[in-house]
Amino acid sequence: MTATNEKLQQLRQSLKIEQKREEAKGLEKQLSDESLWQDWEKGKKVSQRLADLKREIEDFEMLELLAQEDELEFEKEFRKLELKTYLSQPYDTKDAILSIHAGQGGTEAMDWTEMLYRMYQRFAESKGWKTAELGRTPGEEAGIKSVSMEISGSYAYGFLKNESGTHRLVRQSPFNSDNLRQTSFALVELIPLIDDTVNIEVKDEDVEFEAFRSGGKGGQNVNKVSTAVRIKHVPSGIIVENQTERSQGKNREKAMQTLKSKLYAIEVQKLEEEKRKLKGDYKAPQWGSQIRNYVLHPYKLVKDLRTDVESTNPDAVLNGDLDKFIEAEIKI
Repeated sequence: MTATNEKLQQLRQSLKIEQKREEAKGLEKQLSDESLWQDWEKGKKVSQRLADLKREIEDFEMLELLAQEDELEFEKEFRKLELKTYLSQPYDTKDAILSIHAGQGGTEAMDWTEMLYRMYQRFAESKGWKTAELGRTPGEEAGIKSVSMEISGSYAYGFLKNESGTHRLVRQSPFNSDNLRQTSFALVELIPLIDDTVNIEVKDEDVEFEAFRSGGKGGQNVNKVSTAVRIKHVPSGIIVENQTERSQGKNREKAMQTLKSKLYAIEVQKLEEEKRKLKGDYKAPQWGSQIRNYVLHPYKLVKDLRTDVESTNPDAVLNGDLDKFIEAEIKI
């Protein structure tokens, strides 16, 4: 067996290609049964799962062809698929909820929050993922105080989960006439979007519900009907908004899913902290402990402080070119 064939065989086993082929056959059989579509949401989930499986199987089959035709292209595509072998934790394959909160820096920090939001939107687009804004709190003068969006795509959470943390920007301020150098902070949070296979109990009496009118640039429902919803979970203080759907009922359903995902993430975090305390390597998260610096002045450099990966082209990074940073994070 050649080295290339051996690499392919190991990758086939790691990605469980044969199991995925069997799962795809089963899902195709389900989709051929008209009764499945009596529950539209369930049918949509099955259809999306099948599409994701087919894409993974096709990517591997394309790699097999490249192994015979183009060695350089084979190595490039092999590295891309190999990354997924690092994503074996629960929910790595799931959709993600990304939230960004402005930190120290006033208007500057709110502008920085909006820049990061655009960066992650562009990165998601480059992966062929879908994004939907769940809610935002705009800044008084410019930018965004906080914003959340759902990112839908195969392995979205797995690829993005290590982006959680404080991101620091250094630049000349566009908000004062002296162009002074300004440092701004924003906090990025990632959680997996859980489904109904995870049992998270939320009592009715613990939830405060409010409907409001959707914001946006237009559309039939905007500023006319109170379809958007805001849910507050009283015990935790978590507030969730959703205005992505056209009906209040659907928005409430999506908001509850987001709330349960956030509560689940808190429980997982508590368990992880307890494990680290027992090991003796626990460090309390602090606002100033940034994971990545973005310096636009007096020089140009983006540096991840965990992996030491750097880029001297911050414009490209802020336009969504995050691959080498995320690849290094996954392999930590």
